[in-house]
Amino acid sequence: MDRQRRTALWIGCLAALCGIPFVASGDEEPPRFPLPAPRPVTEVLGSLPSDSGQERVAIGTPARAPRRAELIGLARIWANGTHNAFTDLVRFRDRWFCAFREGTDRFSSDGVIRLITSADGEHWAPSSVVSSPGADLRDPKLSITPDRRLMLTAAARYEGSESSRFQTLTWFSLDGRDWADPFKIGDPDVWLWRVNWHRGNAYSIGYSTAEQRFLRLYVGPQGMRFERVSEKIYDEATPTEATLLFNNDDSSLCLVRRDGGSGTTLLGRSRPPYRFWQWRDLGKRLTAPNLLRVPDGRIVAAGALDDGAVRTALCWLDEEEPALKEFLSLPLGGDSSYPGLAWHQGLLWVSYHSSHEGRPAIYLAKVRLPAAE
Repeated sequence: MDRQRRTALWIGCLAALCGIPFVASGDEEPPRFPLPAPRPVTEVLGSLPSDSGQERVAIGTPARAPRRAELIGLARIWANGTHNAFTDLVRFRDRWFCAFREGTDRFSSDGVIRLITSADGEHWAPSSVVSSPGADLRDPKLSITPDRRLMLTAAARYEGSESSRFQTLTWFSLDGRDWADPFKIGDPDVWLWRVNWHRGNAYSIGYSTAEQRFLRLYVGPQGMRFERVSEKIYDEATPTEATLLFNNDDSSLCLVRRDGGSGTTLLGRSRPPYRFWQWRDLGKRLTAPNLLRVPDGRIVAAGALDDGAVRTALCWLDEEEPALKEFLSLPLGGDSSYPGLAWHQGLLWVSYHSSHEGRPAIYLAKVRLPAAE
């Protein structure tokens, strides 16, 4: 068979499969092949239960992101301590690091910071333990410096101290295992709760733990010596835990927990040099707040959402409305919350603590997000 007729044969077969009439040029028609009778989709793929909640998709439809967030993985990654809580999560030098406090209980004075590590997020091993003589270390936070060091911050609580009860400390490491000696950042009795990096500088909102409650903004070049940007950026209704998120235009958002007044969470906005802030009430109570911008530009807010039923919740933050819109709650029970957030391989990774399987333990959730509308 010559090349022209062989080509016509293949075109004819494709046309037959598509149901398109075709006649080859020349004095011969390509042979016709009988097509099998069509089979029902359910016979080929199996039937879906009526209550499965899954969408029926026609053959040939391209794969799509889920219509709502899906919890696709959940694992308990640490439970060896008596009380394990207050997590943070980061991916550093192609490894996962999760930091949290270990102590006798939530309010004990013997807290240390434990770090565990994993190459794949599935198999975890101890990395290091950080302690400070005479201090209860609380609420560890992890970040990566511009020169690729791992930065750990935590508050040291001193019982019976006549001068101050709290001092924020920071440590640096090149590998997440060996840590340099700590040094103090910020002011005594002002808790720098989380460090956020922007254009080579470390920023942190500190909240006063003394009788007069307020928020104070600090900046630390290279994350080492933190200086005051503004004495007070907010001082009503007992503000506490706060986290920042910077936009591409250098404006900043700030999510703030309040323990007084209505107790609802505030969203703050500011532009450089960040001395003056505008505040709006989000109308919901979110403690232990954390923020992460995913690659499509949407903002995830996480923390303990309390609307009568307390739960570790993932929310969309709409900065224009503004509003918190819950899209997923994580399995939990009893003492729970303090999530760490990271984005990796198209998934949202969330560390948090919960006691739904007994004593408080550390969990890692993997969430697939729906496509942006």
